[in-house]
Amino acid sequence: QSGELTKMTYMPFFVKAASLALTKYPILNARVVAEAGTPPKLQFRASHNIGVAMDTPGGLIVPNIKNVQTKSLMDIATELGALAQRGRSGAIGSADLRGGTFTLSNVGMIGGTYLSPVLVDSEVCIGAVGKVQRLPRFETVEIDSRPVERVVPRHILVTSWSADHRVVDGATMARFAVLYKQLLEYPEIMLANMK
Repeated sequence: QSGELTKMTYMPFFVKAASLALTKYPILNARVVAEAGTPPKLQFRASHNIGVAMDTPGGLIVPNIKNVQTKSLMDIATELGALAQRGRSGAIGSADLRGGTFTLSNVGMIGGTYLSPVLVDSEVCIGAVGKVQRLPRFETVEIDSRPVERVVPRHILVTSWSADHRVVDGATMARFAVLYKQLLEYPEIMLANMK
């Protein structure tokens, strides 16, 4: 049946973490409005309409999930599934494509790790999520009251960010990225902050 959740992937967590981080850094959900003859203005937007780039038979499209700030992980997963199904069948409507405020591109779905995502004029920030990789990392543990370094396997996710520097400085973007990382590393914090 259409719209019914059949599996939970990482993507709903990526989308919800972005929305929760946007709550703390609303400037990243804003847009620059430039009208002829007037200086550009910054428009803040309350709705987190998070676009999700999709590779479809007809090419790349970016439908968005409306009002992510009000949705549960299950709601997001169900909506992502429905959008993906409509994308595969060429049935994405114009309403799905309008009103995006922030975009995530999951290049990990096709094996990508890093990307320099390109902004669209209606947004000031975009992220590209790479594939989750199991990689070696150093960890310090105490053995006989002495610190000892050892190599341990860790799951690593690289997320690349681009922002409009007319609006967003690098420190704000870095703080947003740190919060996003914390929400994904500690999903209990994400769950505790959901409404």
